Amino acid sequence: MQLEDILTPERCYCQVNGVSKKRVLMKISELLGKQFVTLDEAEVFNAIMAREQLGSTGLGNGIAIPHCRVPHCQGIIGALITLAEPIDFDAIDGKPVDLLFVLIVPEQKTEEHVKTLAGLAELFNDPDFCYTLRHTQDSSDLYNIAITF
Repeated sequence: MQLEDILTPERCYCQVNGVSKKRVLMKISELLGKQFVTLDEAEVFNAIMAREQLGSTGLGNGIAIPHCRVPHCQGIIGALITLAEPIDFDAIDGKPVDLLFVLIVPEQKTEEHVKTLAGLAELFNDPDFCYTLRHTQDSSDLYNIAITF
């Protein structure tokens, strides 16, 4: 998996203010809905929240990979977010989250969804990668670091 295939500089958000899990996911759904005319922000938000109801996508160590499949999605879409302050995300280790990678996948791309998630989990398992992202203060730098690490 190559991050530049699913991530763009316009979908990297550095030091976002997030009050809660729900508000952060709502904000990213709105941003994605504005970037893609085929995506309905309410549909994206509802799909992400439905997935969270099945179990938190908080992996631990301050990392979450919220993901879902959405109708009318034309290709796999990623968004990378660092938060100004960590938020409760119901992560498996109970720690708050400050680093998120949101993944939106077309409904029919089940195998690609699983492969992409596995690649992201492996990437975010690297402490140096996560440390570098957390200490980046600029969204374009965030993108450049993510795709070159």
